[in-house]
Amino acid sequence: MAASATDSAAAVRAVGRAQLCRPDVDDGVACWRLAVATQVLDVNSRYAYLLWFRDFAATSIVAKMKGEIVGFVSGYRRPDERRTLVVWQVAVDERARGQGLAAAMIDSLFEGVPDTDHLETTITPDNAGSIALFRAFAKRNDAKVRRNELFGPDLLGAGHEPEILFRIGPIERPETQG
Repeated sequence: MAASATDSAAAVRAVGRAQLCRPDVDDGVACWRLAVATQVLDVNSRYAYLLWFRDFAATSIVAKMKGEIVGFVSGYRRPDERRTLVVWQVAVDERARGQGLAAAMIDSLFEGVPDTDHLETTITPDNAGSIALFRAFAKRNDAKVRRNELFGPDLLGAGHEPEILFRIGPIERPETQG
């Protein structure tokens, strides 16, 4: 049986009826199913989600209601910029949408990853919801947003919108104020 990342990291916080906590390997399959159900995310293999939550549990978060996954944010630290948290995917089950869950997961995740002062994500130009979500994160943190194309259709393939890099920061943390 896989070691649970939540053994050492209890629930981060409650949002409405949802509990936010670090994922464990067993959450990978449910997150894969949720990614498929969104019908908008680039879905990785089940294996990728299992590995993700084994290797990057400390930089990811899940939302559970009655023990069932209703949302997740997968992330990692940039290897060449350890103070930057990259948000890879954000998903919320349609039953839990409209309650601020995505914003709460991103806020809790960033707060729970020490020694970071920037957040990065990529968003396609047609994804108004994600653009608003991350602009609001920047506003809550009084941080600048810098945007530039990271990967264009020439690399992503025909029919794929470009991925625009949103770099948010620097974000001043309470422990760095003074």
